[in-house]
Amino acid sequence: MSEKDYDIEVKAETNYISDQSYPEEERFVFAYKITLINQGQLPATLLRRHWLITDANCKVQEVRGDGVVGEQPRIMPGESFQYTSAAVLETPVGCMQGSYEMIADDGVEFNAPIPIFNLATPNTIH
Repeated sequence: MSEKDYDIEVKAETNYISDQSYPEEERFVFAYKITLINQGQLPATLLRRHWLITDANCKVQEVRGDGVVGEQPRIMPGESFQYTSAAVLETPVGCMQGSYEMIADDGVEFNAPIPIFNLATPNTIH
């Protein structure tokens, strides 16, 4: 098998959730929508997630767990899986990055990196 067999692209979109945020209490809530696209040759199942969530004070929250939103999706070649979740920061700006632990149908485990993406309240970053 080659590396082309194991290729999961990860895309992220973010939204500031103002009605759940309380800036005066240093609570800023961000929704993020993740799309995983299987560009490999084999079906792959998402086993675990690993996130590093960093706020503007350089405070890092590390999150590890099984699956995403209670699921361990199996993604066929050429197909995608999408989910929405949220993060809470103490600052109006931050970033997230990490990886998904995947297992292909042939039993090979591999990581799908989550590229760094920004979380920011409107008009904070131009």
